[in-house]
Amino acid sequence: MKSIFKTAVAALAFTAATASVAKADTIVEIAAADERFSTLVAAVTAAGLAETLSGPGPFTVYAPVNDAFAALPAGTVETLLKPENKGQLTNVLLYHVDDRKLTAGMIPQGSNYFKPVLTSHRLCITKDASGVSIADGSGESAKVVIADIMADNGVIHVIDKVLLPGDRPACH
Repeated sequence: MKSIFKTAVAALAFTAATASVAKADTIVEIAAADERFSTLVAAVTAAGLAETLSGPGPFTVYAPVNDAFAALPAGTVETLLKPENKGQLTNVLLYHVDDRKLTAGMIPQGSNYFKPVLTSHRLCITKDASGVSIADGSGESAKVVIADIMADNGVIHVIDKVLLPGDRPACH
């Protein structure tokens, strides 16, 4: 009887360990655990998007690092984080999200328009020998500095600039 009990306990422990290893974190959990994304996490929380981006997805998030937010004009982040600017902040953040799981390998060569969740605007994503870059509505480009951080609800591509909505970026 003791050996059956020991076997059952061992099987239960193995199952629990396997289940915890098999579960990947959500996009929000990965970002929250990495201090390079503390400004992004604060913005996602202020916009009320943490629950959505923790959901089943799939999502592709072009995630700016803290230095990208710091490079914005002085006072921009503080202004966007104010409750009265929640709509504008939400639009900026949704410009960084695609409602598909797009790994770097799925991005076609050349320059192509992509439609973020903020459907009123477009991104131009270019993939070439030097890597992947994303042109936003300001006409500036962000570089993907780390691609394919896999989450259980999508993928994160780390970028070096905050993407800003605006006129359609030149593409092609």
